[in-house]
Amino acid sequence: MQSVLVYLHGFNSSPQSLKALQMAEYCAAHRPDIQLVMPQLPSYPNDAAEYLTQLMDSLKGGDNKVGLVGSSLGGYLCTWLSERFDVPAVLVNPAVRPYELLVDYLGAQQNPYSGEEYVLVPEHMAQLQQLDVETITYPERLWVLLQEADEVLDYRQAVTKYAQSKLTIEPNGDHSFVNFERFPAAIIQFLDL
Repeated sequence: MQSVLVYLHGFNSSPQSLKALQMAEYCAAHRPDIQLVMPQLPSYPNDAAEYLTQLMDSLKGGDNKVGLVGSSLGGYLCTWLSERFDVPAVLVNPAVRPYELLVDYLGAQQNPYSGEEYVLVPEHMAQLQQLDVETITYPERLWVLLQEADEVLDYRQAVTKYAQSKLTIEPNGDHSFVNFERFPAAIIQFLDL
C-alpha cells in the first residue's frame, strides 16, 4: 500500500511556499516512502474543484492510503475533499468563509509565485460557496492548526466551525503559521501515513 500526502496551498500561493517546502523536506529526510503530491492549483474555484476531483479519483483508485494537508484556502478545499472522499486532513489556519473574505480581491490578480495573471469576479465567490461543507460528518478526521495572531483570518471562525475536531491553538504567530516545521512528523502520524 502506497502512502500519499496531498498538500494544497492557499490563495495566490504555490507548492513553493515555505510550509510546502518544509513538508517536502521532512518527507524527503524522514519518510521517503510517502508519495508527496503538491499541485499548483488552478486559480478559479470550479477549475480547482474539477482538478482535485480527478486527482483524488486517480489516487483513491489504486491501493493508496491518502492524507491531506491544506493551508488557508487549501484548508477550505481539504475540508471539502475530506468530506467527499472520506480521507483525513490537517488544516493550517484554514479559511472558513473564503467567499466572503476574497470579495476584497475581486478584479485583476497576479500569483507572485507562478506569475499567472487572472481576474476574479463575483461568480467565482459563488463557486467557492458551493464547496462549503456546512456539516462535517466525521470531525475526528480533521486536525486544525491555528495561530491567534493570524492577520488575514479570524481564527475564532475556525474554532467555531471545527469545534468537534482536534484543535491546536497557539498564541501569537501569523497567517503563515510561524514555526510550522515543528509539525510534519505529528501531521503524518495523525494522517496515519
